[in-house]
Amino acid sequence: MLLAVGVESELVRDGEECVLYVEPGSVHEALGQLALYEQERRPRPSPPPPPRLHSRAWVGCVVYCAVLLGVAYGVGGGVMRLDAFEVGELHAARVQSGEWWRALTALTLHLDPAHIAANLGAGTWFGYLCGRLLGPGTSWMLIVAGAGAANLLEGLLANPAHRAAGASTAVFSALGLMAAYSWRERRSLQQHWAARLSPLVAGIVLLGWTGSEGEHTDVFAHLAGFAIGAALGASIAVPRLRRALNRVPQWLAGALALGSLAAAWACGLKS
Repeated sequence: MLLAVGVESELVRDGEECVLYVEPGSVHEALGQLALYEQERRPRPSPPPPPRLHSRAWVGCVVYCAVLLGVAYGVGGGVMRLDAFEVGELHAARVQSGEWWRALTALTLHLDPAHIAANLGAGTWFGYLCGRLLGPGTSWMLIVAGAGAANLLEGLLANPAHRAAGASTAVFSALGLMAAYSWRERRSLQQHWAARLSPLVAGIVLLGWTGSEGEHTDVFAHLAGFAIGAALGASIAVPRLRRALNRVPQWLAGALALGSLAAAWACGLKS
């Protein structure tokens, strides 16, 4: 090997051992080349086992689309009260006066077809990926919880005149949930640190690329949704919490997500 890289050497047997001789001026170079050779000969770590994926992730996506389209039809077709936006949008002054339900009802309201189409597409894709990792019920329960908490935080901290609506907060909650969960799951693998960190970096890049552009983009809501979703994802990747969450049936977790939205709308329509 040393001859191949241009280092003159001679291997001499001395009893039961072999001695390698090199020129005095080539000692450091020879030691460096031998160290590189040993490093190359080390067996590479085996690839990580594929994660357990849930086969019915599409169920949560179907329900997500049904909720958004159902509310849009109810508002546009006059089935719901004509002032649905007045009672359901995220109005900071109303949230600060105690109308907490707006943090959830605002997730289901959209301003126009383009607005709802964008959130249907992105939410379905990120929700499907989360559902594959965590299950359809668990993933949407956490997505709704993260988005609701982000909206509530925005409502409490924003200027009282601030108003917002749309499921984009849930979209970025799903992105943060998926990115942080995948990152924490990789921490125990024998991979380069960059490979372990790649899911979180990819999530942040997508957040910056898709969550900060547009004339009416609610950047605070997107950042808060991603951050809270990421905190939830990192937390449930802890083995003890993951085992506890696994004991909750998927149908029950999904029912909790739907029930929270229904309860929020019930409070809003009675106000």
